[in-house]
Amino acid sequence: MKNSRIEWTDHTFNPWWGCVNVSPACDHCYAETLAKRTGHAVWGKDAPRRFFGVKHWQQPPAWNREAAAKGERQRVFCASMADVFEQNDAVTQTRAVLFGLIEATPMLDWLLLTKRPANINRMVPSDWRTHPPVNVWFGTTVESPDYLWRVEALQQTNAVVRFISYEPALADVRWPLDGIHWLIAGGESGAQFRGVDPAWMRSARDQATAAGVAFFFKQWGGLRPKTAGSELDGREWKELPTVQR
Repeated sequence: MKNSRIEWTDHTFNPWWGCVNVSPACDHCYAETLAKRTGHAVWGKDAPRRFFGVKHWQQPPAWNREAAAKGERQRVFCASMADVFEQNDAVTQTRAVLFGLIEATPMLDWLLLTKRPANINRMVPSDWRTHPPVNVWFGTTVESPDYLWRVEALQQTNAVVRFISYEPALADVRWPLDGIHWLIAGGESGAQFRGVDPAWMRSARDQATAAGVAFFFKQWGGLRPKTAGSELDGREWKELPTVQR
């Protein structure tokens, strides 16, 4: 989707729809809810994935041309309705097409957010492990200390930006931030939201600031996230990482 409503990206792109829930962060998955609401039974290990045609795949090259014409890079969140690094034979070929698309759109910074960072190094093209494209950012979701192993796996990858999504935040976390460039934090939204303790957000901000890591506080969450807003101690924190190409 061009001009995404997600604040920390410009566009979103989904190579396919569908996934498997793997941790408590997935319990109230907005993507699963949206897929079911629109009549697509694509969630679960044995469910088919939803793939798209040529017109869909022509969008990122168009965004790349626009970015090149303006001389302004654009960020693309991939994939909001799936996980690029899911272990599923049905998506292997499409994942390879995605990697080719990423290499062909150098004015787009591709944000690959996964809950399966241990799969990154064995699923990306072999040359990416040592010389990744300068427009690839790898990220992982960590909702509580139980999943800090994901950060450790992310730290083993090679990318110009490595980032963490602490959303939905479900517990206080002491962050290992070596080699991390960006920490995105936020509370859960929706009818079944689990509340966030302000102390967790202050702790995340303070740890990021002390480590020189950009901090982006997305929202407090709740039933009506816009009402709750995103101010933390009287200001908004919308920092972006500095990219060394």
